[in-house]
Amino acid sequence: MSHSPPPEASRSAAGRLAYVLDDQPQACAIACKILDSIGFSARPFAAPLPFFEALKTASPDVIALDLALGQSDAIEIIRYLETFKYKGKVLLISGCDYATLDDIRAIGEQHGLAMVPPVQKPFRAADIQNSLAAAVEPKTAPPPAPSQPLDWKEQQRRRIDPAEALRNNWLRLWYQAKIDLKTMTVCGAEALLRAKHPEFGLINPMEFLPARSSTMYQPLTKFVVMQAKADWEIFVGQGQVLKLSINVPLSTLQSPKFVELIRGALPRNPGWPGLIVEVTEGEVLTDLGAVREIATQLKLYKVGISIDDFGSDHSSLARLRDLPCVELKLDRRYVAGCATDSAKQSVCVAAMELAHGFGLTVCAKGVENVEDLRTLMDLGCHTAQGFLFAQPMGSGSFIKTLLGRAGEGKQGEPSGAGASLKLTA
Repeated sequence: MSHSPPPEASRSAAGRLAYVLDDQPQACAIACKILDSIGFSARPFAAPLPFFEALKTASPDVIALDLALGQSDAIEIIRYLETFKYKGKVLLISGCDYATLDDIRAIGEQHGLAMVPPVQKPFRAADIQNSLAAAVEPKTAPPPAPSQPLDWKEQQRRRIDPAEALRNNWLRLWYQAKIDLKTMTVCGAEALLRAKHPEFGLINPMEFLPARSSTMYQPLTKFVVMQAKADWEIFVGQGQVLKLSINVPLSTLQSPKFVELIRGALPRNPGWPGLIVEVTEGEVLTDLGAVREIATQLKLYKVGISIDDFGSDHSSLARLRDLPCVELKLDRRYVAGCATDSAKQSVCVAAMELAHGFGLTVCAKGVENVEDLRTLMDLGCHTAQGFLFAQPMGSGSFIKTLLGRAGEGKQGEPSGAGASLKLTA
């Protein structure tokens, strides 16, 4: 049964209405108290059922949502809010790491919700107030609603078979822009795997990707490489020569078939700038010798290794000399808040100094505010990704955005090797 938001008249007369859904009573009470103090009339909910019933009566201006809710979770709630056509703001509050918060925030935006910057527990009143001050609108059109909207009890995580997705042509590559921080132009993009299910709409990787050791990654990686090649040729045909990045698990990277795939698939265009293969720090550290060997082999084909989520496994920064890579991608937990957090900034400084000494480039991921961006630029960071610039988008939207920015550059804005940049936040 589909739902329509209730009329404005049903909202509380005491002020703007807020719902807090958190199965931890103390955290729920604190969040309600903070929201009450900044002009909201807040109602606590410990479980989804009464929360959904209340939504039928009054649609709040803000929903504060914990990630883990016992027998439910934030992703299930997000799907329900999409079918409900909820138009207010959604604030994620959790003790989880920033990477998980950012991933679920991105899922909410892809479902057409107005997601404000998440807040990590324990939080202060200022954290919630600053987050809600961000007037965030959905940055992409929401995916098609399911043909038969599901009751929340049936909205368990939909896991589709990756082999079925590949066989039925449901797989898509989305792209997130990488920004050159010297020229403030788009210099590349990270390709991210998505699936578009005929009934469920856009499906995120956590709902269809197998364990990273699965042999299913070999055909999935072949799809990614071939599709990235095809998209690159479309981009370059539009005047955008970008260096693309793909994500590959270590088990697939070490397969002889991977080098064979790279050897036969990459463009013969003399303008081809090469490819970056991102492998997580934890995986690389499990077998440095083998990764170093494959990295050397891939150099023959203009393919470099990027160490993704650098710092997440707390390896010694001094081991950088042992990592066979051309790029470090700083983990977002050190990027977010580096302008004001001296500990995070120290990690960024140490990583960049060592990387520069070893001739590596540094990419900061998860950049969401101008203050952090300025700090990273002052520290000598080379490139950056994050919602401050652009969120992931389909290849068609991505090239339209690039061409739009390039057109703006022709009208007097700074331009460089790629499309000129305007911050999206």
